[in-house]
Amino acid sequence: MAESTPHDGGRDSAILQPILETGRRFYITTAVLLAIVGWAVIVWLLQLREGLGVTGLNRPVMWGIYITNFVFFIGLSHAGTLISAILRLCKAEWRRAITRCAETLTVLVLFIGMSNVLLDLGREDRVLNMIWNPHLRSPLLWDMISVTCYLTASSIYLFLPLIPDIAMIRDSTTKRRWLYRTLALGWQGTEKQWKRLERAITVMAVIVLPIAVSVHTVVSWVFGMTIQPMWHSTIFGPYFVAGAIFSGIAALIVTMAVLRWAYGLEEYFKLVHFRNLGALLLVMTLLWFYFTFSEFLTTYYGGEPSHMVVFDAKLWGPYAPLFWAMVACCFVIPFAILAPNRTRNIPGTVIASISVMIGMWLERYLIVVPTLANPRLAYPRGVYYPSWVELSLTAGCFAGFILLYALFSKVFPIISVWEIREGRTQGVDEAMERIKGYLPGAEKLSPV
Repeated sequence: MAESTPHDGGRDSAILQPILETGRRFYITTAVLLAIVGWAVIVWLLQLREGLGVTGLNRPVMWGIYITNFVFFIGLSHAGTLISAILRLCKAEWRRAITRCAETLTVLVLFIGMSNVLLDLGREDRVLNMIWNPHLRSPLLWDMISVTCYLTASSIYLFLPLIPDIAMIRDSTTKRRWLYRTLALGWQGTEKQWKRLERAITVMAVIVLPIAVSVHTVVSWVFGMTIQPMWHSTIFGPYFVAGAIFSGIAALIVTMAVLRWAYGLEEYFKLVHFRNLGALLLVMTLLWFYFTFSEFLTTYYGGEPSHMVVFDAKLWGPYAPLFWAMVACCFVIPFAILAPNRTRNIPGTVIASISVMIGMWLERYLIVVPTLANPRLAYPRGVYYPSWVELSLTAGCFAGFILLYALFSKVFPIISVWEIREGRTQGVDEAMERIKGYLPGAEKLSPV
């Protein structure tokens, strides 16, 4: 490992160690992930040659696991944007260790989510039709525009806080120095540069929030603006946004736990981070139950025959095992773990988060497939079973995301070093000033 610079004093060496040193465990993990991704590429080439006939997609079920994955991964992306941006704007001091890993999560899952749309097309060149012949009344075009804007804004929001850390690595090591010199953009840490950077980060945090909310709202409109049973609903917009935040928080907790274990970052990802995020996850658990209950209650009281066919198929029919597994994973398990304070610890929040991620994937599947299998018009009812091709490509998507995240953590600090140091030197004073600004009688308090 390179010697510490005078600026860090070796205090944050644990953050930089994954960049400067690579162990055997990383190579083994990378090899396994590359093997899964390589198999997925081979299967994708088979699908490209043979067409979508090698999948389980059929008439009328023309969307399946690919669109399920698309909605699921786009939902995970809300973790970085909403959590990082809101906590940064509110100046929550405990955010400093988790913002970078959350923002990275956002950008990488967006790439994986968008790739699933291409897989579902069968012929990827058809996406050019959206560019050459756009139809402004199509929610699919709105979807493409909103996701593209979200990816662009999130990438900028990830890159801006990276600049000081990239410059620090540039000045302290010769490893990949050409890359860090290029990406540092001439950063020297002058007072003028700091002011511009902080202003730019704040502006991007404000911009990215409404874009994030609009993205999953537009994704829901792809379903809600049809007349398909149990899709044509005004609740889909807020329902999808709440579900995205729900699964995003869970994904962030799992990511933090893996990084904590893999890189020995116990000093940075502390119990307080898991407790606070666990409390947010508990709130979203209750909110998810409220939206789900509202959706099924209004469908039941409406009693429209085409809707009731899908309703019965989910609750009592062929999709009942998946539906009740979803309820258990999204509500029963996380509520039982996170409600008591004594079990809202690191193992408890991780178990609850894994359960939520499984349940939210099932929810996306149950939104897509049962409705298409029971169309409103007098078409034959469909039966959909994912083929080994779809399962292989799904495994490749998950492995690809983990691989990209692991590679990112080997090139850039996964924890913002400059924000941690700023918190040590200025955080206490800034917190005291904020307290004096709103707490009666606090003007006479002395700094700790």
